[in-house]
This record gives sequence, C-alpha cells and structure tokens, in this order.
Amino acid sequence: MDFLKSAVASAISKGPAFPYTFGDRVDIDQSIWTLHNGTKREDGSKCSIFSFDITSNKSRLPLARNALRKLRTLRHPGVIKVLDTVETETYIYIATERLVPLGWHTRRKSLAEETIKWGLYTVAKTLKFINSEATSIHGSLKVSSIFTSESGEWKLGGFDVLSSMKDDDAILYTYGSLVPDSARYAPPEITKSGWEAVKRNPVTAIDAYDFGILIFEVCNGTFIELEQVGLTKNVPPSMHQSYKRLTSANPKARLSVGQFLEQGQRQGGFFQTPLIHLTEGIENLGLKSDEERDEFLSQLEEVSDDFPEDFFKMKVLPELLKSVEFGGGGAKVFGIVVKIGSKLSDEEYETRITPVVVRMFTSPDRAIRVCLLDNLPLMIDHLPQKIVNDKIFPQMVTGFTDGAPVLREQTVKAVLTVVSKLSDRIVNGELLRYLAKTANDEQPGIRTNTTICLGKIARNLGGSTRTKVLTAAFARSLRDPFVHARNAALMALAATADLFSEDDCATKILPAICPSLVDKEKIVRDQANKTLDIYLTRVRKYGLTLPDTVLPPPSAASTNASTPRMESGPSDTSWAGWAISSFTNKLASTSGQIQAPTTGSLSEEPRSSSVPLPETSSQTARPLSSTTTASNLYRQTVGKTKASPNPFSPTSPALSSNDGDAEAIAEDFNDAWGGEAGTSNVTKDDIYEPFSASTVPSSEKATIFDDKGEPDFAGWLNAQAKAKKTKGALPKGLSKSNRPSVGSKSLSTGTTSQSSKKAVVASGRLKPVAAAKKVEIKNPTEEEEEGWGDTW
Repeated sequence: MDFLKSAVASAISKGPAFPYTFGDRVDIDQSIWTLHNGTKREDGSKCSIFSFDITSNKSRLPLARNALRKLRTLRHPGVIKVLDTVETETYIYIATERLVPLGWHTRRKSLAEETIKWGLYTVAKTLKFINSEATSIHGSLKVSSIFTSESGEWKLGGFDVLSSMKDDDAILYTYGSLVPDSARYAPPEITKSGWEAVKRNPVTAIDAYDFGILIFEVCNGTFIELEQVGLTKNVPPSMHQSYKRLTSANPKARLSVGQFLEQGQRQGGFFQTPLIHLTEGIENLGLKSDEERDEFLSQLEEVSDDFPEDFFKMKVLPELLKSVEFGGGGAKVFGIVVKIGSKLSDEEYETRITPVVVRMFTSPDRAIRVCLLDNLPLMIDHLPQKIVNDKIFPQMVTGFTDGAPVLREQTVKAVLTVVSKLSDRIVNGELLRYLAKTANDEQPGIRTNTTICLGKIARNLGGSTRTKVLTAAFARSLRDPFVHARNAALMALAATADLFSEDDCATKILPAICPSLVDKEKIVRDQANKTLDIYLTRVRKYGLTLPDTVLPPPSAASTNASTPRMESGPSDTSWAGWAISSFTNKLASTSGQIQAPTTGSLSEEPRSSSVPLPETSSQTARPLSSTTTASNLYRQTVGKTKASPNPFSPTSPALSSNDGDAEAIAEDFNDAWGGEAGTSNVTKDDIYEPFSASTVPSSEKATIFDDKGEPDFAGWLNAQAKAKKTKGALPKGLSKSNRPSVGSKSLSTGTTSQSSKKAVVASGRLKPVAAAKKVEIKNPTEEEEEGWGDTW
C-alpha cells in the first residue's frame, strides 16, 4: 500500500497539479478503475478519486477516456458528481464526491426493503434520462457501477461504454466486450449476435435487461449465473410482474426502464412509499403551501428507523433547517429537526444545528420558544456549556416573565434540563431570583412546578444559599391555598431532608410542617405525617449524640457568695429554684437595683432635710403594684442602661456578615408571598418571627430584649393585674386607706406632703436639685396587647 501511494505521488509530481490527497484504497468489484478515499488540500473536505494507470492497462484506455468524457458532460442528480479531473500520458484521475461501492451493502444484505425501492427508483430515473433524453445506452449496468453518496443516495457510474446512438462509431460496438464481467450481464441477443445487435433492437433493451438483473442482485446479495435471471426470490411481491417483463428473452417485448418507473409510480404502485415521496418533496419544501407542508411533515414523522440516516443528515436536515428559519416551517418542522439531529455526532451537531438553535431562541414566536423548551432534553447533551451560559440562558430567562402562562411553565420545567450546564454564579444568583418570581405566580400550576423545581435542583445550590432559600420557599409553599402546591412542598422537604442541619430541622422545618398535620385536605395531612417522621427521626437520632448538660458543676456557683440571692424554691437543684436563682443573679448584677420598700413606699436615697424635693413631671409616677414582677423590672432597667448589643438584633454584626445574595434571595422568597392574617412577619434569621418590631416604641428598639418569639411572661402577668383591677380587687395587704403614693412620706415622719411640694416648686423659691436615679416604669397598657400566645 505504501509503495502504491509513493508511486501515485511520484506520478503526480511529474504531471499537472492535482489539488487532492490520496487516502486509503477502496475495494470494488471487477473494474478498470482503482478507487481511493481522498481529501481536498484547500479545505480538507472529503472526496473519492478514481485512478487509471495508462502504462499498465493501455488496451482499455479508450474505455477510461470515454468514462472521463461522459462524466464531464452528463449532468443529472442520479449521476456521480465530478469535482476535478486530470489526464496525462501515464494516468487519469477523476475526483468525485465521497462514494462507497453499493456492493458493500448488498453482500452484507444490510439494506431494508424501503431503501432498496428508493435506490432502484433513483437508478430507474437516471436510466430513463439516459435512454430517452440523451438517446444513449449505458451498456454496463450492474452493482459495481453503482455507488452510494454520503447522503445515502444511489449514484450511477461505470460510464466506460456509455454511447450515444446518434454516433455511428459508438464505442459500445467496438469495446463492449472489454468491460469486466460483460459476458455474465450481457442479454441473450448480445450473446448470440454480438454488440452489433444493438442497432437492430430498441435503445432501451440492453439497459432494461441489466436493470432486471440489478433488481435480483440487490435483493439477494449476489448474481452468479444466467439461470438466476427472472427468479422472484426475495423480490418484493408488488414488483414481480413488472420485474419479469424486464428480463424477457425477446428484446422487443421487454418493458423499458421508463415504463417500469411509470408502473411503480401509479396509485398503489411499488414506488409509492413514504421515503420516495419524502425525497421528491424535500427539495421544494419552502415553496409548498401550508396544507401541503403539513401533509408532507405528517408523512415525514412516520418515517421509520429503517430508512437511511445519512440521507436525513445530508439532504433532509438542511432543507428542514431552511424551512424553520426562512420558510415558516414552525414548531412542527423543528421537532423533526431535533429527532434527526439526535443521531448526529457532537461535531456535526455543533456545525449544523447549534447555530440555528441559538438564533431560534431569539425568536419572538411563542410557538417556536415552547417547541425549543420541549425539545431541550434532546439537545442539551450536544450543546457546549459555554453556549448554554452565554447565548441560550440569557434568551431563555425572558420566558420567566412572559405574558403567556404556557411559556412561563415550560421555562420553569426547562430549568431542570439546563441547570447542569449553568455556572454556580448563575444558579445561585440570577436563576434563583427568577424562581422567586414564579413562586408567586398567579397560576397555581406554575407555583407548584417552581416548588418541585427547587426541590430537584437543591443539590446544585451553594451551601451558603441553599438553607436560606429553600427554607423560605418551602415554608411559603406550605401556606399556599393550592392543595397540590402544599403537597409538593412537603414532598420536596422529604426529598431534601439530608441537606438541612439538625438545628434547622428542629427550629425551622418542623415548626413549618406542623400546621399541615391538621390541613383540610387528607392528601396534605398524609404527606405531612410522612415528612414529619423523617425529620423527627433525624432530630431524635441527633439528640442522642448530645451531652446531658452544658451547665457548670454546682461547686462553681457556690463560690460567688457576695451575690444576693432570692430563695423562692425548695433548693437550687430543683427546676424552679434554678430558674429564679439564675434570674436573681442577672438582676443583682444590673446597675440601678430596686430595693424592697420597708414602709409600703418606694425607697429613696438618703438626703438632708434642707434639700428640697426634686422637680417632677406633671404626671405622677405610678405606685409599684404587687403584681409587678422581676422580669418587668429587669426589662425597664436594661432599657435605661447601656447593655451590650443584642446578638439577635437585626443590626448585630453576626447577622450583617451573612452572604448578601443569599439574604436578598431569601427576602425575595419571603416578600413575594404576602403574610396571612394571624401569622407573623418573616425575618432574615427565622422563617417564623412571632414578635413584630413595628409594635416596639422607637426609644426602646435599640435595646429591647429579643425573646425570639417566646411567650411574654411579664405581659401575661400585667394582663392578669389589669383584669383584677377592673373587677375592683386589690392586692393582698393593700386597701384604699393605706395605699401609698409615689413621692410622699408617711405622716409620722413629718415630711412634706405632695401638695405642699407642688406649691414650693410652683413658687420657684427653691432651685431643683439633681434627681436621684429613678426607674421608669413602663405603662402596663403597652403590654396588655401581648397576651399569652397571641402571635402564635
């Protein structure tokens, strides 16, 4: 083989330039030509090269030159397409389109019946043209004279003795017997009288007889002897009668190839097949009317997998793409394009289909956009990640806000297809912001599909984003009025249980699930129980790994002997005793301690009798009710002192350092769904925040103790005191006669009464002195609204 290549290269170097490179040799049946695969040097495109060595086969040189001349002048779609030719004194080269000998397929019997009919139909049309329009005889029709192109079409070659009957010295008469295997394929009249008998019989007689042998050979694989002529073995039954007339021994009674073609094209004839109809109509698809195009496409969809794939790739696909882009083919045509394109290699797909897909995503036609999204699963494996990120997704996101609900829904569904090709920046940023909008869509189906989509792409989200976004989204969906949206949220929570921490499961997920246990719909209740079991099992398992306590040992608490303690329980080891003791420690360490009154009035700091009483406001401070608790006093004291920043406050640095994008997206999910009556606002830290910051006075917002939604004991106690006061009941030990007033002393002490103090202050004779540190008692009415569990 190397020697042959070097010899060919040496011959080319001595002759005119031939801009093609020889490749591997291709085996063909008996022929005067040697076939090679080749490539064009200029662009690397594929081709085939027929070579004839003049020096070693000079006796058949007239046949080679005749074939060269006929291939240059004869133009027909069924004839081999010639690219270039070179003829010198030593060789003849003919560069053609890339070809494969038909014998490769027939010997393996790899051709389906529909493909055989389509191939015979193509050859019959070509022979009819040669016999009728060109008034010529092929003279060497057989399997070795036929090749298949890259599109799978049958191409006619072997023009060694093709002759025009208008020429008196036609090469067929003189050199017909020099064609390899001519005796095996010669009709009876040639066998008896030689090639001169051609002049006494119809022009179509020889080619009709050889066409009959061709039918038998392609249906059975080989043709060995003359006794096989006319046998109907493996020949399609609908073709039997016409086939036998082709191989008649009487040349004048033979059916011409043109007549055979007409019989096959009749209504219900053997050439009336979907594939043949497809090949006839594909080239002028853009010129068809809407009705004709719809009928044609319906037949195209019925094409089975037995039809040649190469034909669809090379012939049908380009025409369909033209129709989609420029001919108004629409979504139906594109569906067939995707079906055919799924059989292409990645390189072919990127070259032929990807540019069209990118351009179609910019189309304003909603039908085209929906078709693209529906077929995206069939295309995504062939699309590079860069193309999806940079060109397809930016156009795809317009569907999230489109006015047509069907396009919004298909866009949400398509997220599952493209998410694997999107960058982390897009997934955790732009994509989540669009899903936050569709999660509040007016269509309940779109909201439900958004929840399902979030559950399925949860593992594609970043760790810093996942918990915040999913918790907010699923918690909101659990309150959706659409039953299937609530059920989808519970199923999504069950599927993503392993993505949340145990703390989130206990503090955020389980409280959100619990209301669904009493949902009005049984399907939701059943799923809520299943999901709850999953999270409870996980939390309980985690609880077993925790220590029994994290409190310091009792000996550590006993060392602080100087701290005042209030013993209200039996011992410090009991639950109540520990709680009150701990609370008292906190109270005692707070500046501005409040002392218990000894004479029924508030304690005051000692002062000289000559010092006038401090000036008071017009509103007298209220007496301390017996129902006032240490908790309430502690809150008031903390409100007047400079306490350390609350770690649970929204202004805490610990919260402000969270991921900005995740916070913003979680807020999008929270804000997109309006709060229902009886529910609390959603904050950045928790899905549920029972305490609303809007009810806190502005002066206390900076230092108010954030109980994180815990029930307000002080508020409850004040509410009880309010109720008793309304009924006229007074605290034990107090009566109307002995109830002290703030700012006055007992008569036994001889101090100034409240009225005389007011007179002194009003006269202005005494200058007010600095008031002792006082405790501002919050008006109980401000907390009357916060009863037990009102915000739950």
